[in-house]
Amino acid sequence: MRPRSSTAATPMAFVQAILTTYHKRGMDPTGWLAMAQITPSDIDNPAARITAWQMEQISEAAMRELDDEALGWFSRRLPWGSYGMLARASISSPNLGVALKRWCRHHGLLTDDIGLTLSVNGPTACIGITECTDLGPVREFCLVSVLRNIHGLACWLVDSRIPLQGAHFAFSAPAHSPAYSILFSGESLFAQGKTAIYFDSSYLALPLLRDEAALHHMLQHALPLTVLQYRRDRLLVQRVRQLLLTSLDRIHNADAVAHALAVSTRTLHRQLKEEGSSLQALKDDVRRDMAQTWLSRTNRPIKQVAEASGFLNEKSFIRAFKGWTGLTPGEYREPTPRQPPAPRTL
Repeated sequence: MRPRSSTAATPMAFVQAILTTYHKRGMDPTGWLAMAQITPSDIDNPAARITAWQMEQISEAAMRELDDEALGWFSRRLPWGSYGMLARASISSPNLGVALKRWCRHHGLLTDDIGLTLSVNGPTACIGITECTDLGPVREFCLVSVLRNIHGLACWLVDSRIPLQGAHFAFSAPAHSPAYSILFSGESLFAQGKTAIYFDSSYLALPLLRDEAALHHMLQHALPLTVLQYRRDRLLVQRVRQLLLTSLDRIHNADAVAHALAVSTRTLHRQLKEEGSSLQALKDDVRRDMAQTWLSRTNRPIKQVAEASGFLNEKSFIRAFKGWTGLTPGEYREPTPRQPPAPRTL
């Protein structure tokens, strides 16, 4: 039976794309659809949605029946085990960046209908798709699936949620475009110059946390990787710190921080605790570092330094700064000169 907790979010257009492949190959999809509890009336309803469980069921069944892990996206089939081969070629990588580069390069050995690239522009990493042939009626399903597959694999390799800064698509917004807010974290934009996902490049330096045994187990249940939302973000502390450094003047509470990072306030507090930190501790660290920088590198009055460091008044700033350093801001800026040693007497 279908899990009761499942939410129908996947557009019926993706089911229709799989049906296109069945019809192209002269195969009967009736049993496959019945197993996933999808009726003909569902298929004919463009506004219909299916659950993640249903999508996993029909995708795996179709891959086995069609003997094509690409479900008809490309000009030649990708036999069962093709993507497992790519995963094995990547899992020995020293970090996520190398693993993703290997995946993109080796994907070109499976098909030349699309090309995958990993690029880095300062703080932002991008995984992009180049379309080398006309993908036809399965174009949207192909591009969306490839990006979700590689994003899911990346999260699994480092055992971490990797939040997306955005997702761009070279095709126009489909009728079911609201579903993209569930398919991809971050903002989805359509009619862009290329199809790609964007995320913080710091994740590329994370070491892989999976081994061959974990890979073998994952490949038995690989499809949920495309929908699994990891609870833990291994760089959350770093992301919160960076947000506070750049936005301390307008980020005043946990709700604002959580909203800016696209997580719930409860999740924010829980994950910071799991990392041995707290929002207040990070705010104190950032305020202290900012205050020390202003005091040591500028001649700004103490009141202005207090305001720039996120304090409402000079008095509370002085009290906090002395608690951090043991010195008042004035003493930190102009430390008491050391007295020369007294001359020795003979």
